[in-house]
This record gives sequence, C-alpha cells and structure tokens, in this order.
Amino acid sequence: MVSTMPSRSQEIRSKLRHPIIDSDGHNLELNPALLDYVQDIGGKDVRDRFEQMLKYSEKHEWVEMSDEARRYDWLTAPAWWGMPASNTYDRATASLPNLLHRRMDELGIDYAVIYPTWRPGLMRFQDESDDDIRRISCRALNAYHADIYGEYSDRMTPAAMIPMYTPEEAIDELEYSIKTLNLKVPVIASLVRRTIPRLEAEAPGIAHHVHRLDPLGLDSDYDYDPFWAKCMELGTAPACHASAFEWEAQGSISSYVYNHIGAFAKASEAFCKAMFMGGVTRRFPDLNVAFLEGGVGWACSLYAGIISHWEKRNSREIWKLDPNTVDKEMMLGLIDKHGHKSMQSRRDDIERMIEAGDATPSQVDDWHRVQMESKEEMDDLFVKPFYFGCEADDPMNAWAFNTKVNPMGARLKAVFSSDIGHWDVPDMREVVEEAYEMVEHELMTDTDFEDFVFTNAVHLYADMNPDFFKGTAVESDAARVLGRAD
Repeated sequence: MVSTMPSRSQEIRSKLRHPIIDSDGHNLELNPALLDYVQDIGGKDVRDRFEQMLKYSEKHEWVEMSDEARRYDWLTAPAWWGMPASNTYDRATASLPNLLHRRMDELGIDYAVIYPTWRPGLMRFQDESDDDIRRISCRALNAYHADIYGEYSDRMTPAAMIPMYTPEEAIDELEYSIKTLNLKVPVIASLVRRTIPRLEAEAPGIAHHVHRLDPLGLDSDYDYDPFWAKCMELGTAPACHASAFEWEAQGSISSYVYNHIGAFAKASEAFCKAMFMGGVTRRFPDLNVAFLEGGVGWACSLYAGIISHWEKRNSREIWKLDPNTVDKEMMLGLIDKHGHKSMQSRRDDIERMIEAGDATPSQVDDWHRVQMESKEEMDDLFVKPFYFGCEADDPMNAWAFNTKVNPMGARLKAVFSSDIGHWDVPDMREVVEEAYEMVEHELMTDTDFEDFVFTNAVHLYADMNPDFFKGTAVESDAARVLGRAD
C-alpha cells in the first residue's frame, strides 16, 4: 500500500537550511524498452546477441548449476534477487522518472544523479571480440536514459556509461554523451580486463578464464591521459562504479553476501591508488573523480597508508634501506656477542650474505610519478580531487570528517549516495532519515552533514562545470556555495 503520510525524511529536509543532493541513485532499466534502443543503434543482430546475454547471464547460469558444477568452474555467486519486489511502488519509482520526480519531496531529496543498473554487465564486455556490443550497448543505454530523464532535468540527471577498453572509444562516447545527448556525468569502467601476454601465448584462449585487471592510472597497456584531458575540456567529473565482482575467481561460489561485502570498496581502492600513484592527480590537478558505493572508510585508511608509506619510502628515506649501507663489522660483532649458537656457527656464511647485498631496481623511487616532496601535498593530490560515495546506513561515514583521526586533520569529501533502486534500500522514504541519524547520534555535526549531503556534491560537479546546476531546483543554493550568488 502506498503511504500518503509525510515521511520522516521529508520532515528532516523541511528543517534544514540547505538542499540534499543524492550523488548515486539508480534507474532499473526496463529491458524490453532498452532493447529497442540497442536495435535502433546497432541493428537486429546486436539486439539479438544482447538479448541472449540478458537471458543467459552468469546469474542464470549460476542458479541453474549444481554445487559440483559451480566448484568445477569456480563460478562465484552473483547478485540474485537484487531489486525491490514486494515494495512494488519503489520498484516502479526506480524505473519511471516521472514517478520519481513526483516523489522527490517525499524522499527529502532536492536533486539526484541517477546511475544505470546495467552498468556492471556492460563493464564485463572488455575484450576486442566484444567491441561492437560493448560500444553499441553503452550508447543505447545512454540514449535510453537521456530520453526518459530529459524533461525532469530540474530535479535529476542520468549518468552516461563510458566504455574504457581503449582511450579512443572512451573519448568517443564521452563526447557523444555530453555534446549530443546533453548528459553531464560520466560513469566509467575503472577496472578493465586484459590478457596476460605470456599466458595467452602459451595457452591461447585462456584469457576468458584468467586475466588481469587494468586500473587505468598505473601500468596500463594504454595512456589514458587523453581521456582525463577530455574530461577537463568538457568540464565533467568521471565517477567509477566498479566492484570486486570483476575478480571472479577470488570469490565464494555459494554466498553472494560474502562477495558483496566490501566489493565496491576494494575496486575503488584499486582505482584510487592507481590514479594517485600513477601521478594522474599531479598532471591534472583540477580533475575531480568520484568513487561510488564503497563508502569512505577504505579511503581514510588508504589516505593514512599512503602518508605512512611515503614517510618511510620516499626518494630520500628509501636509501636508508639500501643493503649496501649495512655496517658489516658491527653486524658481525653483535652476532658474536648476542647471536644464538646456530648463527655463530654460520658466521662466515652470514658475512658473505651481507657482502652480497641485494639487487637494485632501475627505479628505486616508487613516487617518481607523483613527484611529492612533502606529505602536506596530499591535500592537493588526494583530499581535494577525490570524492567518496557513501550510503546512508554506513556508520563509517563519520570517519571522513574526523579531523582528530585523519592525518593532518584532513576532512575527506564524502558525498551522500542513496543507492535507491537496489536491494539494500528496502524503503526509499527512509534513506535521508538514516543518513541524518549520524547527527542525532552526535557522530556528525550539522556542518558535517551539510558537507555530506550538499556542499561536497556541489564542488564535485560544479567546480569543473560552473553551469552544472543551472536550471535546477538547487541552482541558487549551489551558487551560494560557489560564491556566485547575486
């Protein structure tokens, strides 16, 4: 039964002095309608192939398998029953922009960025044999969302799915989505499957079973700098929305929950580390990047971990670990005085081990791409450009704002992400209410909450595109944050 009573979330929003921006809602695509777009763009053959993939996905394959067959293939448990069902009103709301638009006030949300749910499926088509279906399906998905959301742009905007197998295809779809479809937010496949050359050479075809994951920013087969440069040129902040489900063989064959917990955090951390250690934020200091659906706890830990590693392994400190700097005479003398008899009996061998030293890599500075001379630069290289999508019920959201715990008093940029449309949101009316519990439990201040649900999102999008919120329900409030109010 559909409630006609004001929601608690609506009541909370009415008392706030600022809007609430949802940086990660979801559309549940209605596949029969989407397939028409696939056919219009790619023809009947591509439509038929795509429809077959919908019918015979890994989910269906896994469900129909015996336990023995799952173990033999090691097919990890996928997301089964992943959408609202008994709450049919919410299920329909996630598919019908008109209905979502009517319910925005009831949900306590002023503006929302909506992401595709078919995103992970399209990300899996990541080799040359899938070029046509990957690119055509992404374009069809983007056209579908541009059409169904177009007249509701005052309250919401859909994200464009960008295939990332090569920089060229990524740039092509980015330009088309923004210039032709007028979409404003790209969601990227941040982990791309690649073959391992030696394995493919010795066992042709094995890449379908064994592959590596390319996180784009470090050690990639391609230079993605032209893509980041195109994002800057077009004034758009890319968002990654990948999960560790791409790491199939490391998962459970029987428990989806086991696989899901931490999956987005692991994938986001891999991409974030690559962007940082690959020097992308050094080369593109004004590029904002969002890491969605994984929370911010992993980012706080990564931020601290990068600093502690830099302090001990930067280009100056690393030489303290050079094996050639060991004082052989001191070491042997201490063994003579304090060593166990098993060590003293092998004194000559130990002396030769010390003299042999260790191999020295051609590049001893792991930070040469980052070019960081002091840890204070982390503010510009990590804190400023990175934004972290956090679901409402995650208590770790408060960690982002804890200046007593985060090194150098950092406040990481957590952004409110509802995840409406998926199984972990049983009632859309309760999402803002759950988020606000952090204030009620004194884990966040009112200022923290405003940054979480509003200010950070404004900077994520509008720092790169000053017109991002023009014509929306939050235009004047966003202008105030940006210092552009009349």
